[in-house]
Amino acid sequence: MARDATFEHHAARYDAWFEQHGAVYISELLALRPFVPLQGRGLEIGVGSGRFAAPLGVQAGIDPSQAMLERARERGVETFQGVAEHLPFEDDSFDYALVVTTICFVDSPSAMLAEARRVLKPGGTLVIGFIDRESPLGQAYQAHKAESVFYREATFHSADEVERLLLEAGFSIEAWAQTLSRPLDQAPDIEALRPGRGACAFVVVQARNDRREIAPPATT
Repeated sequence: MARDATFEHHAARYDAWFEQHGAVYISELLALRPFVPLQGRGLEIGVGSGRFAAPLGVQAGIDPSQAMLERARERGVETFQGVAEHLPFEDDSFDYALVVTTICFVDSPSAMLAEARRVLKPGGTLVIGFIDRESPLGQAYQAHKAESVFYREATFHSADEVERLLLEAGFSIEAWAQTLSRPLDQAPDIEALRPGRGACAFVVVQARNDRREIAPPATT
């Protein structure tokens, strides 16, 4: 998360986006809700202003931007300053982790996933929400990202790439879902969640940490 200066300087503008695109925001929340566990201790990696962690009940969040973290704290999230590639937590600290539109901003997605796997308990859940580069909206963001304050340095990923990264990191994939089938300026209504991937811009993948607990040595 080395690209935090933009978010530090434009925190208010970032937060206002969710008010301006309310139907899109609610559609994304509704897409994530079925996959975020209702119990256990959770961490949002790249928590931003807490727009997702707070309504989804994720207790803790980490972000490099202090301005963003101040807003997340105001929404009731326990905050930590740091980057996704070097999480300041002990092994097995969380039951689940959430990553929403953060994978396109980190310097190393593979390092982020390795750290997520480390801090998750064996069998823990990882939920990632991202803009699919192969979708029409993803292609529009890609084509015009130089014009965007937030996306000019983003690296968008396809669903296939995210799947590969997860499998290489030691996760098993349990479910895919998607929403946002229309361009943002043509999305006045909240969209229902669809299964699978490939038809919509915002994709959610639920994965399981396959790292096993090391059994204690047998006693004689």
